[in-house]
Amino acid sequence: MFRHQGTSRTLKHNLRIATILSFVAGVVNVTGFLAFSQLTTNVTGHFALFISDVANFEFWRGTIYFLYIFSFLFGSFLSSFLIEQFNGNRQLNVFVLPTLIECAILISVAISSHIWGILYSDLIVCLLLLAMGLQNSFVTKISNAVVRTTHLTGLFTDLGIELSHLFFKKYYRHRKKLIATITLRVLIICFFFLGGIVGGLLYSRLNLKLNTLIFGAIILIISLFYDDMRYRVIKTRRKYKQRRTSFKTPYFNNH
Repeated sequence: MFRHQGTSRTLKHNLRIATILSFVAGVVNVTGFLAFSQLTTNVTGHFALFISDVANFEFWRGTIYFLYIFSFLFGSFLSSFLIEQFNGNRQLNVFVLPTLIECAILISVAISSHIWGILYSDLIVCLLLLAMGLQNSFVTKISNAVVRTTHLTGLFTDLGIELSHLFFKKYYRHRKKLIATITLRVLIICFFFLGGIVGGLLYSRLNLKLNTLIFGAIILIISLFYDDMRYRVIKTRRKYKQRRTSFKTPYFNNH
């Protein structure tokens, strides 16, 4: 699910990566909000607050919201830059790079807050937004903009449009594809919601606080490990089948 791109990518690949990443985004979103009362998976609200402060000539106060926006933007830029930079290397799964950086950020934030406490809350919010920018960028590129996992506004808009198409005959020939897309969007929303619930329980009920972010990082690491192992198994099976075919071919040709 982290390897296939373009025409080789199927609905199943998108469903797998969408559920995992939207769940992690839900965990990060609720953790950031409970810890800092700030949204940490999108910048829509931050942009509105930035404009409000600028309109009231409170430029210095609005700087922090600008940094929030820039952090998400830089995360998106960094993810895309790394993918393009190493895209020619066939030995390397380029989509692993931004995912590992995201994991490193989540774990670093959790560990540093546990050791030193929350000294610079705005910096932590910036780091979480950077991590979500990384995630949203690489999942957008790998799915050709079909999957987005860090915010729901566009998802609900697309879902509403696609649900309305079900009632018109001119879309009947595309009904199978339409239902598949609707299923994908519903699953992203549900797993984002589920991630938020689990994150909230871990943060508040189990009192993990920012250590909840480690849980999100673990899910990503397990997903990467599973994807790599599955790829190796499939690759080994194909080689085995090819060898069997090559051994059988001479025999049948001679008889």
